[in-house]
Amino acid sequence: MKVAIHGKVIPEETIPFIEYTLGLLKNKSWEYTLSNSFYDQALKHGLALGKCSIYNPGSNFGDFDFVISIGGDGTLLETITHVGKSETPVLGLNTGRLGFLATTNKEMISEAFEAIENKNFEIDSRMLLKVESSEKIFSDISFGLNEVAVLKQDTSSMITVHTYINNEFLNSYWADGLIIATPTGSTGYSLSCGGPVVMPHSNNLIITPVSPHNLNVRPLVVSDLCSITLEVESRSNYFMASIDSRSTIIKSGVKLEVKKEAFEAKLLKFDGYNFVNTLRKKLNWGLDVRN
Repeated sequence: MKVAIHGKVIPEETIPFIEYTLGLLKNKSWEYTLSNSFYDQALKHGLALGKCSIYNPGSNFGDFDFVISIGGDGTLLETITHVGKSETPVLGLNTGRLGFLATTNKEMISEAFEAIENKNFEIDSRMLLKVESSEKIFSDISFGLNEVAVLKQDTSSMITVHTYINNEFLNSYWADGLIIATPTGSTGYSLSCGGPVVMPHSNNLIITPVSPHNLNVRPLVVSDLCSITLEVESRSNYFMASIDSRSTIIKSGVKLEVKKEAFEAKLLKFDGYNFVNTLRKKLNWGLDVRN
């Protein structure tokens, strides 16, 4: 079994868990390769890494059986950018706070590895969004799992986002920004801005305005077969565009086209995982004293 491992910052309290995880891999004689950033963090904390190799983002993941993301949901989102079109399955080990995507708790790691050995798992395929534009604004990583957003650059004034669906004019949003979210991303930034929760495999996109000036504008759910084009006007002549946790400043006038990516993210899920159970446990969905 060949495994890649990625993590970001290593808090002190997670060091015993990481050591335990690496120990399990060694005992199973699984080959493991660390991302260069995780390797540097591990050396900084004096972890005993044993025999391992290093990969850089953009490496070929076709030789790995699966990838381990150690951290929270943000780490998992970054791990998916490493995997890219290879679609290698990702196991999210949650050492963060919420863990809505990274659903395998620290206490479950041994059982998770046993389930993988016994092929007792499912692959949960999640759609990705990609951004195309006349300028190469996100380098080679122009896709994301949760959402694409355009936002005002500063606090001075709102922006105007002229929005088209399949080249047909939808609306001009006067707002602090506009979010295009996947069903996976519907429980993230879009939800905090009043967007709906959409079941993971609903084949939809959610268009959610951020603090709109038009009170009659509401979030809109459209087919994921749609192409959504955004043209932004800003008094500062600049605006911010983001894909998940990555952002860049863009000059007004640059058109962005948002649509479904050709490949997907593959997440490892085990017996007992259920999206609505996760909603109740992680977001206190439907919490009511009468229940």
